[in-house]
Formats: sequence, C-alpha cells, structure tokens
Amino acid sequence: MRQTVVVLDFGGRNSQTIARKIRDLGVYSEIWPANTPLSRLSQAKAIILAGSSDAKADSQIQKLGIPVLDLRKLEPEEKALRNFLFEIAHCEASWTPQSFVQEYLEAIRTQVGDENVICALSGGVDSSVAATLVHQAIGDQLTCIFVDHGLLRKNEAAEVVATFAERGIKLLAIDAQDRFLEKLKDVSDPERKRKIIGEEFIRIFEEEARKLGSIRFLVQGTLYPDVIESGTDGEVKVKSHHNVGGLPEDMELELLEPLRELFKDEVRQVGLELGLPPEMVYRQPFPGPGLAVRVIGPITSEKLAILREADAIVREELAKSDPGREIWQCFAVLTNTRAVGVKRDARTYDYVVAVRAVSSSDGMTADWVRVPYDSLATISTRLMELEHVGRVVYDISAKPPGTIEWE
Repeated sequence: MRQTVVVLDFGGRNSQTIARKIRDLGVYSEIWPANTPLSRLSQAKAIILAGSSDAKADSQIQKLGIPVLDLRKLEPEEKALRNFLFEIAHCEASWTPQSFVQEYLEAIRTQVGDENVICALSGGVDSSVAATLVHQAIGDQLTCIFVDHGLLRKNEAAEVVATFAERGIKLLAIDAQDRFLEKLKDVSDPERKRKIIGEEFIRIFEEEARKLGSIRFLVQGTLYPDVIESGTDGEVKVKSHHNVGGLPEDMELELLEPLRELFKDEVRQVGLELGLPPEMVYRQPFPGPGLAVRVIGPITSEKLAILREADAIVREELAKSDPGREIWQCFAVLTNTRAVGVKRDARTYDYVVAVRAVSSSDGMTADWVRVPYDSLATISTRLMELEHVGRVVYDISAKPPGTIEWE
C-alpha cells in the first residue's frame, strides 16, 4: 500500500511548494483541504500543516497519533523536511517514475479487465503519455480519438495524426470544427467557453463510442494541477479545467485518468520511462480548450486565423532565443482591444496582440521570461506585418497572482 504524506491546506501559497518538495525527496504527497474529516486523515502516513500563518491548529489532528509538522509559519527547508519524513515519520523514498509506471500498468489492467477503451488524444504531453501508458497496459483494447475542434495551432492537426500513426496506436481523427464554433458563437465568458468545450468533447466521445460498440472507459490526461485549480465540491478555486470542472454530470462513459496524481514535470519523467521521444515529452503545454482561451471575447474563424499566424511567429522566434529550454510555455493572445496605428500611410484600427513567455517546473507557479530585446523586436516587427494586428505588448505577469493563460 502506498504511503501518503498529506499537506493539509489552510489557505495561502506554499502548499503546492511543500507537496512538490516532498515528492522530490521520493515520498508521495497530496494536498488536502483543511476541513478534511479526521477519519480520512487517520489514513495518512504523516501530516504537514501548510498555508495561512494565522490559522489555528486543530487539536484533534494532534490526537490522531500520526506525525504532524506545522509549516504555516516557516519556510519548508529541505533539511527540516528530510528529517521529519525519514527520521520522525519513517517514510520510504519509493516514489519514482519507475514505481509509478509499474503500479499503474497493473492498476489499469485490473480496472479495465477485457473492456474496450477510448482515449481523448490531443497530441499534447499529457494525453500522449496517458495514451502510451494505457496502450502498454491493454494493447489493442485501446482506440484513441483525436478531435479537431478548430481551436488548434497552425498545422497541429496533421502533425498529431502523423505522429501517432507511426506509434502503432489505433487512432480516429474527427473533424468537428464547425460544430464547436457554432456552440461557441457569441460566447465571451471564459468559464462558459471551457464548460461548452468540455461538454462537447464528451458528447463526441460518447457518439464515437457508440459507433465502436461496447465502450466503457474514457482515458483523459488529467493532471493534479487541473484538479487543484478546478476545486472541489462545486467550488472553483481558480478556473474550471475543461476535463475536470467542465465535464457534464450525465456523461455515459467512466473516466480513466492514470495521470491524475502527477504534476507536469512528473508526467514528463513518466513519458521518458515509457520510451517516448524527448521532442514529444518536452512539448510545451497547450490548453485543452486550445485557442478559445487565447482569443479574448467572442470567437470567430477570422480571429482564429489571425491568432494561428501570430502564435506560429511567437513560438518560432522564441525557440531561437531559448536553447536552454528556460521557456516552459510561450504563445500569442489575441486581445479584444483595438489600437490606432498607421500602415501604408493610412490610419488603422486593429487588434492588440499580447506575447506571453513563462518559466516553470510544474505549472503551479511561473515567472515571466526576460526575453532579449532583439528577439522581442523581431517578434513585434513580424507580428505587425500581419493583417489586422495593430499593436504588440509583452506580458510580464507572474503566477500567482496571475495565471499562465489569460482565460
């Protein structure tokens, strides 16, 4: 049975940092809310109190007979954590990519049995690792479904289909661009966008599952940050992720989420353990709702066309200035703001494009990258040459208090 060190979150910003440091020491940890019932807490190997410094400790927690460390007023120094985990709580450093793969290959086989499974494949790191893990567990019982919702980056649909055709995994490619754009017509609110996209994905998977025959499970590349940010019990902490808070309550398929316990960097380690090529494992994260959350305001095919070209320029130029892979994620945002300009000696009133580049290890926190001015100048020049782009700005917001994506 896996040992779990619980980081009990009393609010604040350091719970994720503590959980990650514990996992880096080879011990599995999870973040649980401060109101977790004592009956559940009693199953933990050890408990670490984290978050707000003025929160009162629950004396009942101290009576559980489980080692407790209060870090609400202290920084989680590695030496103190190591001493608590191994000398006081007597934890084992057994949490590794290899142990995860072995554990979940068997768990997937046990859960699935002889049932057939479909996988929601976007071509990104998360769904690619999830698909590969499940395929290694159950082989041809798995069929991957790639949905082109019209919100992908330039040439992305063709690249995904070609990549997975080479890996010998069954893949169905569905063109649903018109369907998604119709559902998103005149929708500006980002939460509504995410929920519409999440539900429409599920409806397509249900339709395809019925065509394939007896399908019980749907594989998703849900990660631990998706779960944390989407909140619990109907309360959204930060934003609904389309594959968590955006799921319809009446969905017919049973979810299979083998990466639900992992942070992004752990997913990359598991991908390498599974034999995926580095160029696939180290692809930049791309949100499930795609460009829908990078077009501010209502979505149209015209706006998407502008953004695809702008995004391709940003990624191309920043790849040249980032040989050491400092950039975790970079992209363009088509804002809903227009600015006056001059092109070809005539007045213009075109869109403002924002450029975003951040560094991070797991996506839970991030800092903006100090891109060289020459690179920014080249990006600006190329973007301003596009039709309907009238101004370029660079986003220098950290997470927190901002988020990586704009919506």
